[in-house]
Amino acid sequence: MKSFLLFGNLGAPEIIIIALVVLLLFGGRKIPELMKGIGKGVKSFKDGVKGVEDDLKDDLK
Repeated sequence: MKSFLLFGNLGAPEIIIIALVVLLLFGGRKIPELMKGIGKGVKSFKDGVKGVEDDLKDDLK
C-alpha cells in the first residue's frame, strides 16, 4: 500500500524549479511582500492556537 505524502520526496532540482516558477509568476519585487504576508498569517495562526490552548487549560483548572 502506498502512503500519500503532501510533498513526497522533493529534491534540490524540484525545489529550484518551484522557486523559478514562483519568481516568474510574482516577480522579484512582489516576493518579499508575499513572504511578509505569509509570515503574518503564520504568526496569527500560532497566536490563535495558543489562545485556544490557554482557554482549554483554564477550563481544566
